[in-house]
Amino acid sequence: MAIQVLTGKAFEYALLLEFYERLKYLTSVTIIDNDPLKNAKKCFESFDETDQSTYRITSSAAVNFLLDIEPRLSHGISEHDTLQLEIVSDQQGQSGDVRDVLLIRSLQNWEIGISAKNNHRAVKHSRLSQSIDFGDKWLGIPCSNEYFEEIESIFSMLESIKKKDKSTKWTSIEDMHQKVYIPILEAFRKELLRLDKENPIIVAERLVNYLIGNQDFYKVIKGKNKIEIQGYNLHGTLNLPFEKVKPKAKIPKLKLPTRLVEVVYENESTTTLKVSLNEGWNISFRIHNASSRVEPSLKFDINLISVPQSLFANHLFIKE
Repeated sequence: MAIQVLTGKAFEYALLLEFYERLKYLTSVTIIDNDPLKNAKKCFESFDETDQSTYRITSSAAVNFLLDIEPRLSHGISEHDTLQLEIVSDQQGQSGDVRDVLLIRSLQNWEIGISAKNNHRAVKHSRLSQSIDFGDKWLGIPCSNEYFEEIESIFSMLESIKKKDKSTKWTSIEDMHQKVYIPILEAFRKELLRLDKENPIIVAERLVNYLIGNQDFYKVIKGKNKIEIQGYNLHGTLNLPFEKVKPKAKIPKLKLPTRLVEVVYENESTTTLKVSLNEGWNISFRIHNASSRVEPSLKFDINLISVPQSLFANHLFIKE
């Protein structure tokens, strides 16, 4: 298992554990026993006691803060109003739900989700290939025939290289950036602009929804001796009061973009496009080969460069 996956799963488990420990004296709370929980626990237990303690201390700081801004975590309608804690399957992410840990009160018809990140800020790792219609998959609007015709020769070339010898490395392709990366990026750039032109307002909004998820959530980013909590309150479901109990801080609603402003190469890069949208959204798309061996697909490492000023972010510093 890749170290990033291992540390991410361990952090999810530590958060779940701290929510349970903190809330079991305040309200009726239960942990949903499923395969993702078992997997996350296994990852957490693969670390030594010192690392486990660091995960728990960091998680504890985040949990204490979230309890202050989400009163429904600690307040139930009655003893039957049980708060369920769940680690969700990675499959959820495929359907546009980026949340890793869910906290659910069925009786209140309420839930919040946490996206747990360990030293990692990428929002998506999406693929491009001859058979992937990114327009349909990301935005619900199919790509044009022109786009597929444009990328066909490049992916066909990669397919034939792989067929000849499966062990061929990417480094063996001369001028790879000029032959592969740039033409694929250019086809992607033109298609994204075309889709936006033909579907004004819709594409900008759906692109952000695809990248950051179609549900409101808190992103909890664990760093060294610190933790950052961001509130992605797109639909207004975060930060709700419980009866007369109000949150101790306000999480403003985020504005989704309505316009794709420009798609340009980042500082004359041959691998990275910068997509600028209105309302303060800026996204970078860095293309790369996911494997050291040649294969007929490429991967995007997608990051939020900037977000609207209204995005709630709180930094907590932790003493060792």
